[in-house]
Amino acid sequence: MDLNKTFTYALKEGDNACRGVRVEVPLGSQSVTGFVDSVEESDLSLQQYSEKAGYQIREVIRVIDDEPILNEELYQLGLWMGHQTVSPNIACFQSMLPSKMKPRSNRKQSVVEYYVHLIDETRATSEKQKQAVELLRQGDVLRSDLNRAYPGISAILEKKGAVEIYGKEKTADVSELDIREADYDLTQQQVEAIEKINKSEKDVILLHGLTGSGKTEVYMQLAAQKCREGRQVLILVPEISLTPQMVTRMVSRFGHSIAIYHSKLNDQQRYEQYQLVRNHQVSIVVGTRSAIFMPFDNLGLIVLDEEHDHSYKQDSTPRYHCRDVAVHRAQYHHCKVILGSATPTLESYARAMKNVYELVELKNRIHQNLPSSHLVDMQSEIRRGNYIISAPLEKAIRNRLDNHQQAILLLNRRGYTTIMKCRKCGKIIQCPHCDIAMSYHKDENKLMCHTCGSEMSADMVCPDCGSNNWIHQGLGTQRLYEAIQEKFPEARILRMDADTTRKKNGHREILEAFERGEADILLGTQMIAKGLDYPNVTLVGIFNADALLGRTDYRSVEVTFDLIVQASGRSGRGHSAGEVYVQAYDCHHYGIRLAVRQDYLGFFKNEMEYRHIGDYPPYKYMIAICFASIDQQKARDLAWSASEQFREDETIRTLGPSQLTRIADEYRYRVVLKGANRDQLIETVWKWHDGLQINRGQMKIRIDVDPYVLD
Repeated sequence: MDLNKTFTYALKEGDNACRGVRVEVPLGSQSVTGFVDSVEESDLSLQQYSEKAGYQIREVIRVIDDEPILNEELYQLGLWMGHQTVSPNIACFQSMLPSKMKPRSNRKQSVVEYYVHLIDETRATSEKQKQAVELLRQGDVLRSDLNRAYPGISAILEKKGAVEIYGKEKTADVSELDIREADYDLTQQQVEAIEKINKSEKDVILLHGLTGSGKTEVYMQLAAQKCREGRQVLILVPEISLTPQMVTRMVSRFGHSIAIYHSKLNDQQRYEQYQLVRNHQVSIVVGTRSAIFMPFDNLGLIVLDEEHDHSYKQDSTPRYHCRDVAVHRAQYHHCKVILGSATPTLESYARAMKNVYELVELKNRIHQNLPSSHLVDMQSEIRRGNYIISAPLEKAIRNRLDNHQQAILLLNRRGYTTIMKCRKCGKIIQCPHCDIAMSYHKDENKLMCHTCGSEMSADMVCPDCGSNNWIHQGLGTQRLYEAIQEKFPEARILRMDADTTRKKNGHREILEAFERGEADILLGTQMIAKGLDYPNVTLVGIFNADALLGRTDYRSVEVTFDLIVQASGRSGRGHSAGEVYVQAYDCHHYGIRLAVRQDYLGFFKNEMEYRHIGDYPPYKYMIAICFASIDQQKARDLAWSASEQFREDETIRTLGPSQLTRIADEYRYRVVLKGANRDQLIETVWKWHDGLQINRGQMKIRIDVDPYVLD
């Protein structure tokens, strides 16, 4: 099964094309848009060339672009990504471009704005026309603005030959780069960190710094250096919720010469921001994962803030990791990559220990020591009748409200409760399309599958026994919000989860309201656990802190540790001391205890021992292959066939196939490959995949090189 088959077409006389240009071509009975891979000149006629090829060569319908929309670097990057992730090259090219430029969506036109240009002011006769002409003397004006001031005037003036109207592609507003100095002195450890980074001969720097130790200021100092040299800077953050705060900081130091790029922008906004970079109008880009593909031509620095975050790994084809792409692009541009985190991935820290990466550390906070942390045993609290909020945390929240300070409460589960269970027979309502319990959302009175998105009304009778007496078990952010409001009716609470941030600018509006002091408590899921910096927050409460330990995934302990440490770091970042209360049921687990103590090195040592025993990264590389089909037998048979073929290679350890939960009506089986040589693993999978003969309409094969999760 050839993922990267190319097709040959002939250009019409007078047309020109080159690699990276989009063309519309006939394919079967329809027309499609694709990229030009190569151009070959020939003196043969179309018929002669067709006879030589052995089939009829058809002509390109039209060449869409005057110049490549993927420059040579990005085109080569797409080919590299395709090979590294065992993905179609076209999927890699698609992932690089904003929607309006993707081949599959070539009919989405960019927005055109119409301007009015003065050509003969003598033809304006009425007083109103002369007033409009006076405005046009100062320069061309948007037709919509002119008509707003003088309704219908543009059409009248155009008809009289006084003006001409022309269209121009809408672009984002941007100003000149304005580099300003920080209005405070750097700490000695920041000065030393910047000096060490600049002197390092390594391409990748791991900046390991405590939460609140001033990593962002290090980024900005390095960015200013590169901007002064006339080079470009890319600052990546993992979550959309972090983008507004990072943008605010960057604008305060560099003015509005910044492009912003993330998934919550609409298609036109993303296109405009992309064009700012393509047209060399900005020096700095702040964005989430997809911003790594911006069309830079002179990159001087790439920063991955919170480099440990799973959001940097793409969970659909091509399943690339942003860190790998950043390192690859940095090699091309001869610039440094800064990986910043208080809880680096084990892979990154191990590379730093082996001197592959340069390790730079910020060991102290700027204003305060780390917040004092308290581990609360919820099994004991439940025996006292405290089912949701422990007595110590309740007292701490009351203290903050009395002292006009703010609190952040984290529960990594949205919805009201996690399951709806029949009181009579014990039936748990599952998603009809997935083998997963549906979550109850009280506000909408509905059940929702957080995996496939299907919904149903909660007004129902039990399908097994006919009862309508239900128990709602588990805890979600809606239920926690209700419980906190009951305990503290005077408290102003903001909830931030996937449900409350659906609308445009939802993240920004909630966080800005909290920053302005319009709420006492910010309650939400993991999106509030990292990167946020609010000096008046002196309390963080973490609910069900050990819930993620129940996952079967090999990273479950690492993710739990990261979440607790990162969330704890939101407390006490100003001049007032902070506190953290971690509520858990398994208080003896090493991941929980070390996270409460903020002991990263202790955790690294412990977790690396388990990874070594299990042959997990960073000791071995992995590739996970998932076989999915609505026909269970076909998925199972192909998974077994593949595993038997892989077992013939004694240098690879093959696990599975194991049956996974059904998702969106698809039965799934997974085979995991482990090996010491990543390139060899990739070549083995390519060889197997190229030999496949399957109906892709009946079977889906999802290949994940370096999988982040194995749930």
